[in-house]
Amino acid sequence: MNDRPHTPLLDRVRYPADIRALDKDDLPQLADELRQEMISAVSVTGGHLGAGLGVVELTVAAHYVFDTPDDKLIWDVGHQAYPHKIVTGRRDRIRTLRQGGGLSGFTKRSESEYDPFGAAHSSTSISAALGFAIANKLSNKPGRAIAVIGDGAMSAGMAYEAMNNAEAAGNRLIVILNDNDMSIAPPVGSLRNSLARLVSSQKYLTPRALAAKLASKMPETVQRFAERTEEYVRGWVTGGTLFEELGFYYVGPVDGHDVNALVEVLENVRDANIGPMLVHVVTQKGKGYGPAESSADKYHGVVKFDVVSGKQDKGAGGGPPSYQNVFGETLAKLADRDDKIVAITAAMPSGTGVDKFAAAHPDRAFDVGIAEQHGVTFAAGLAAQGMRPFVAIYSTFLQRAYDQVVHDVAIQNLPVRFAMDRAGLVGADGATHAGSFDLAYLCTLPNFIVMAPSDEAELAHMVKTMQQHDSGPIAVRYPRGEGRGVPLPADPEPLVIGKGRIIREGKTVAILSLGTRLAEAEKAADELEAKGLSTTIADLRFAKPLDVALIRRLMTTHDVVVTIEEASIGGLGAHVLTLASDEGLLDGGLKIRTLRLPDRFQDHDKPDKQYEEAGLNAPHIVDTVLKALRSNSVGVEEALA
Repeated sequence: MNDRPHTPLLDRVRYPADIRALDKDDLPQLADELRQEMISAVSVTGGHLGAGLGVVELTVAAHYVFDTPDDKLIWDVGHQAYPHKIVTGRRDRIRTLRQGGGLSGFTKRSESEYDPFGAAHSSTSISAALGFAIANKLSNKPGRAIAVIGDGAMSAGMAYEAMNNAEAAGNRLIVILNDNDMSIAPPVGSLRNSLARLVSSQKYLTPRALAAKLASKMPETVQRFAERTEEYVRGWVTGGTLFEELGFYYVGPVDGHDVNALVEVLENVRDANIGPMLVHVVTQKGKGYGPAESSADKYHGVVKFDVVSGKQDKGAGGGPPSYQNVFGETLAKLADRDDKIVAITAAMPSGTGVDKFAAAHPDRAFDVGIAEQHGVTFAAGLAAQGMRPFVAIYSTFLQRAYDQVVHDVAIQNLPVRFAMDRAGLVGADGATHAGSFDLAYLCTLPNFIVMAPSDEAELAHMVKTMQQHDSGPIAVRYPRGEGRGVPLPADPEPLVIGKGRIIREGKTVAILSLGTRLAEAEKAADELEAKGLSTTIADLRFAKPLDVALIRRLMTTHDVVVTIEEASIGGLGAHVLTLASDEGLLDGGLKIRTLRLPDRFQDHDKPDKQYEEAGLNAPHIVDTVLKALRSNSVGVEEALA
């Protein structure tokens, strides 16, 4: 049962001002009630659970200490922001998380003034907060900017690039490092909080400022020695030397589940006037919910679950394998006989299937953290030295490394293999995680080969194709979720580069499909055949290079040609139209229609509704064909005859 918890104190909180009106002694109870409300809500909607549970006390403390929304609280990624949503006027909608028309699973500017910056890709918070802080400084506004960033997000170079430029923000910028996995400093109980309170207090800061002023009157060598000595001693005690080198005053570590300690430290930091500050907060993912605390992945992402048992509603099971697992298992088998194969992922081993590869070949699997740019160039170096690197990254995250794809891979024509998971629409994760643009941004690059499987067996063949392709970069894009249930090949075979296949042969209508929309193309063909319209279906397999001979033949023998792809404008349809234009195939009255994702960002919803909205299902294919025939000089009646 997922009954709503009893939350008398939380019931009094609608906005952060209500938190600030509470007595400080009430904050621990508020945090407990907020945690129970979040567990209850996510048990109904599914979503990201572990990260939010870990920052409940931090959420309460931050809104208690800082004057939000005038002070800008910026959550990195947004996985952590569910408790924040509950106390910023959205509790009444929290059980619509990730549902069609409901709250986003991430922070979103259009959703609330308390979400000053949208975040669904990692490691952007410090840069954004720096922008807010400098803008306030230049316009003489009093507000501060507070970035909350996880230790995993700190593996990305962008975070350090921002910190390296943060000095100009002065005390208007505060970074809270939520260390919930790889502890930068070992936990030492209450002593940890005592140290944080000490180094953030005026009792420490005032003498330090006086000492700095005194040292400035001394010879430069003495001044430099004093600065280095103070920095070394404090860094040795607290572990913050790296951040000091980047211009931040380090405070911590702080117990992230002691709300009173957090409040005291954050108040000290708020009132300090010594420049940008970094507060190191140690938390536990899944805190306060037993099943999440004991889970290996800390219940990072969950479907609906029972609060009492923690059992997730994953359906009956036994269905077709997921595309990510087909990729990982196929690659692992190929690597059994090919010691040149190396797998790289960017903080998503289980999400990409690389965990399957890593279990079989741990010394050849590399998780580079949230560092897609490094991962791509790392792969380029491996390829240049004769290895066969497979870079498995979600399509939406590969966008972050596009410069490296162009300059370090494509221009040098290096045989890096890209496995782009989550290509196309992704349901509840919405626009930020949809892999909409990979065809457009890869098919424009010279030397690239780009494939898309229509089912899981085709994916296995394409992984084999990638293994054997040593003459340049090659990519495969495949969707989230399960395959179609077709038998998997025991021994995948390489495909002929740039060659599609005919699924069924007709005379009037030709549907050129790329990827897993083939199933809808087959449904549409059945409907068209029932209407007397003879229909050909081609599974192109390759977006680049196109099967020119096949496309030319279909264009010269059919009245209507429809392309369908689960990607943005600029992909398959654009390249087919270019081919038709270049070869003069449009001169004879041929009707070409391109079905693709709409030219806008689609909000989160159930996949079927997203496909309906995008016009990428069988009824829309049929409607497109009929409208094209009606506009044709021969008309529908003549075509049917």
